[in-house]
Amino acid sequence: MSVYTPVDAEALADWLQPLACGVLRQHVGIAAGMQNSNYFVDTSQGRYVLTLFEHLEPPALRFYLDLQAELAGAGLPCPRPLADAAGQRWRLLCGKPAALLSCLPGRSVSEPSVAQCQQLGALLARLHQLAADWPQAPANPCGAGWCMQTAQSLLSRLQPKSAALLVDELAWQATQPRDDLPGGVIHGDLFRDNVLWDECGQLSGVLDFYFAGVDAWLFDLAVVANDWCPTPASLAALLAAYRQQRALTPAEHAAWPAMRRAAALRFWLLRLDVALCPRPGDVVTVKAPAHFEQLLQRFRLAPEPLPR
Repeated sequence: MSVYTPVDAEALADWLQPLACGVLRQHVGIAAGMQNSNYFVDTSQGRYVLTLFEHLEPPALRFYLDLQAELAGAGLPCPRPLADAAGQRWRLLCGKPAALLSCLPGRSVSEPSVAQCQQLGALLARLHQLAADWPQAPANPCGAGWCMQTAQSLLSRLQPKSAALLVDELAWQATQPRDDLPGGVIHGDLFRDNVLWDECGQLSGVLDFYFAGVDAWLFDLAVVANDWCPTPASLAALLAAYRQQRALTPAEHAAWPAMRRAAALRFWLLRLDVALCPRPGDVVTVKAPAHFEQLLQRFRLAPEPLPR
């Protein structure tokens, strides 16, 4: 979450009226994240999160908001978008599509415990099952095609060693099919800063569904493992809890090393794109790409099989 588009109080107060969410008290920009503009919005009825979508087209935006509404209705702890009397979940604000969502309690953690990895594994499996048959869901917006296109736009800006690594990895990934792997809607960005925990260490919120789309579920699991599980114990806890709700297939076992590389590649490219092609804004979060380049190199040199 960042702030690329400034919003003044008068415009926001007018925009809020159809949502019947109370009188605007204040709004404050949120610095975390990288893609959209986000604000905490305090009204006479409570706190909400306002998101202005910087690049999304209406069909994709409807999918993301409908998905969150459906998951929240099914009991998953994710933000619920507010709708006006006509059922509209987004409207233009300062020239950008915008939505107001419930603000969930809790805080993110920088060093998750083994128990928290276990909780996250169970939640991820439940999310996959709840959204498995979502009608007309779009493909993963940062899938193989996006990786290739983004890499081509960035290659000339990289140091020779990094450029060679990127070209070689893209060629190898093209030989690793995903079509035979079980899949459906994935979260696609379930990093530590997109999960909230209460004071007792219980999972209280899952945020930022704006990279969701259809892909192999194993890819989503690899994204989580790469960010949440630095130790064998934390990875074992994540996988055990996930498997209790959805068993992994032999094909998924075989594809695990490739998926961990694919997940590292995707986030290396995302962070390179933000760092090398900065967008203007009042508050812009830029995360270092080097971590995922190093993680990719590690998985290439020493592939790690899926623990049994």
